[in-house]
Amino acid sequence: MRGGIDMLKEEKILVTGGTGMVGYSLKWGHVYGNGIPNATFISSKDYDLKEKEQVEAMFVKYKPKYVIHLAARVGGVKANTDYVADFYYDNIMINTNVLHAAKNHKVEKLVSLLSTCVYPDNITYPLLERNIHNGSPHDSNFGYAYAKRMLEVQSRAYRQQYGCNFITVVLNNLFGENDNFDYENSHVIPAMIRKIYEAKQSGSIVKLWGDGSPLREFTYSGDLAEVLLFLLENYDDPSPINIGQTTEHSIKETAELVCKILEYDKNNIFWDTSKPMGQMRKPSDNSKLMNLGWEKEQFTDFRVSLEKTCGWFVDNYPSVRGIK
Repeated sequence: MRGGIDMLKEEKILVTGGTGMVGYSLKWGHVYGNGIPNATFISSKDYDLKEKEQVEAMFVKYKPKYVIHLAARVGGVKANTDYVADFYYDNIMINTNVLHAAKNHKVEKLVSLLSTCVYPDNITYPLLERNIHNGSPHDSNFGYAYAKRMLEVQSRAYRQQYGCNFITVVLNNLFGENDNFDYENSHVIPAMIRKIYEAKQSGSIVKLWGDGSPLREFTYSGDLAEVLLFLLENYDDPSPINIGQTTEHSIKETAELVCKILEYDKNNIFWDTSKPMGQMRKPSDNSKLMNLGWEKEQFTDFRVSLEKTCGWFVDNYPSVRGIK
């Protein structure tokens, strides 16, 4: 069940962060076969969303009816730790400017992405939307996490004062085609794919952080693209909604599956336990999404998703994001 998303074909949709992984899936994915008609995909090369004047100019030019706000400064554990203040500042400015302009230009609906990292570090599982602000996030990415929490706060505040239909969705670990494969700023799966592929080419070992025991939920970007359009038509609640695939996989299990897909010997992985590995697990509850009519079977099988992503990486290497 995908609701009435066909009507979106006729509307002006502005997608910030439009050349990233999720934007790629919205533009080239299987939602409509060849992308969303009437959608404009904005990248940081088009406008610097940290600058209020540039955001205003963007809204004046495109006059969107709907906005899918994907733009953010993102990265893995190392980047979040090394540049914690930059992650906070950049995301606060991006979100503040985009939502304020959307209010001023009377956008009919705006959907923004959060992450499960916004949840408190010490919390009872599974992660429930009502508990987002009930404690401090994990130390490894608190700057990014608090900035994302403020995106949720700003959305509710603008709804309350101005009547804006701004919704927020909470995503877990995302991966897919056109991901960022930079070693310093990528998330776990793209970093893993690149390391394993390049180690295979050079005949070297792979070094991964931690011991591989943490559990993570992974969602394929192609599935997320469909969920976002589904929610544009079917969700108007002021409270956030968890939208990710909720099956847990260990980091070690995931690495070994990537090894199998790329035909690399898993015994050549060295687990560096002197390095941080983040939270042990953060399972989420997506029952609100399921109650809207989304079905578990609509999520792509994890192995199939990994095969698609690895295949895309191999076919496009080295001309992928994050490799200079």
